[in-house]
Amino acid sequence: MIINRSFITEVLRTTIAVTFVIVSIFLVMRVMGFLSQAAEGLIPIGGVLSLVALKMVAYLDVMIPLMFYIALLMVLNRWYTDKEIAVLASAGVGITHFLRPLAILVLFVNGVVMFCAFFLTPMSLERGYDLERGYRQSSEVSGIVTGKFVEAKGGNGVYFVEDYNRSTGNYEGVFVYRASFKREGVVVSQEAYRMEDPNTQDQFLVLVNGSRYEGNPGSPDYRVIDFEKYALRLEPANQTTLALPIRARSNTELMESDVPSFRSEWYWRIAKIFTLPILALFALGLSHVDSRKGKSSGLTLAFMVYLTYTNLLGYTVALVKKGESLTGTPIWLVHGIYFLLAVYCLYRRNYNLPLIPAVRIWRKAAPL
Repeated sequence: MIINRSFITEVLRTTIAVTFVIVSIFLVMRVMGFLSQAAEGLIPIGGVLSLVALKMVAYLDVMIPLMFYIALLMVLNRWYTDKEIAVLASAGVGITHFLRPLAILVLFVNGVVMFCAFFLTPMSLERGYDLERGYRQSSEVSGIVTGKFVEAKGGNGVYFVEDYNRSTGNYEGVFVYRASFKREGVVVSQEAYRMEDPNTQDQFLVLVNGSRYEGNPGSPDYRVIDFEKYALRLEPANQTTLALPIRARSNTELMESDVPSFRSEWYWRIAKIFTLPILALFALGLSHVDSRKGKSSGLTLAFMVYLTYTNLLGYTVALVKKGESLTGTPIWLVHGIYFLLAVYCLYRRNYNLPLIPAVRIWRKAAPL
């Protein structure tokens, strides 16, 4: 049917547009966070984009239902504003007619959400954990960028590398200032390479054919030492351990575990599947535009429903995580309440009734 195809096409197009906007905002926020870590030397500059991409993928199971909900509200709101819904209603096509094309959309989008929640999100979080742990535990020169002065971890030195020879794996044109030197000075060399002590596993930066300048220029104790090789011990790896996030655990591990935090994550993954259909029903019931009350009245109520719904779900998941509920009963109770509210809103809207029925007060007539 033409109406169904038009509805599905417009909702999908709007969802893609909303996704682009929200993902762009998310990327900017996450990039700024990882750039601050890169400035501290915790992660290399080259790893920022990889970590941001993995973080974005990890939040798709939460963002997709919201983006679909917004797109559905926008499409229906526009159809009400342009009187298209009124024309369809005069032809005998009510709001419940859109349940069939909406079911097709929900099945498709919910399949994507399910794939993200159960497979893609844990995989991306685990990969991001491995990368971030490797960056944090790597030596202090892992964040060096050629052609730029880079501060060492802890702020106790400065490195400058003119170029990096990929064929030999050596740094070229190296400048090093370290606050750990016995006397103030710098070391420069034509090239350098990294080496690991096989006994202690300590990391060294071996500078080749260079000079070490000690003291203040012009003072009697100022000296220049030329060397063929100079081993500079690097700061030990960052011993701060990162725990594997619970969201990165496998489905089997969460399902078979009796740990409250693991059980809450398992229930939360299942709960995401039911969120999208309930929000879709709310969108049908709350997207009506009343010209006397303004265009934003229904949208405001729709977003209030989303905020209360998701926050109550988060609260019930937290109860399970704290061990106050051994089962997911509070989570399913929230789903059930909001499903009934969504059906109620859709029923009232289908018969063009106000969402809150008017209360009539009957008074006994006074005797003549």
